[in-house]
Amino acid sequence: MELTIKRTQEFRKLIQGRREQLVSELLEDVARSRDESYASVAGQVTDLGDEALADLLSDLDNAEVARDMREIRALDAALARVADGSYGECVDCGGDIGVERLRAYPTAERCIRCQEVHEKTFAHPGEPR
Repeated sequence: MELTIKRTQEFRKLIQGRREQLVSELLEDVARSRDESYASVAGQVTDLGDEALADLLSDLDNAEVARDMREIRALDAALARVADGSYGECVDCGGDIGVERLRAYPTAERCIRCQEVHEKTFAHPGEPR
């Protein structure tokens, strides 16, 4: 079932809204991290435990930013597919991606069947299949 123009517009608005939300969160995170120095996280008197905690918090912030950036890239790719008319079409088999799947995962590139194959194939990089 090909997506209707109306439904495609709904998905585009959903994707754009999520993208705007993520960009806003990233800007807030960057502003907060500029204001938080290592000393404010670790405190005045640092010991190995304080240092480890400060490093952990920094790593978590970096991981969160990286995750958000990956999602923004996926949202941008979905918007490009909307623009070129291929949104809702599986990149592997060319079949339709179900509307239910797109509602749950608006950046989906593959139908469920092809996604399952993709995940099995690339689940453990570097290991033989």
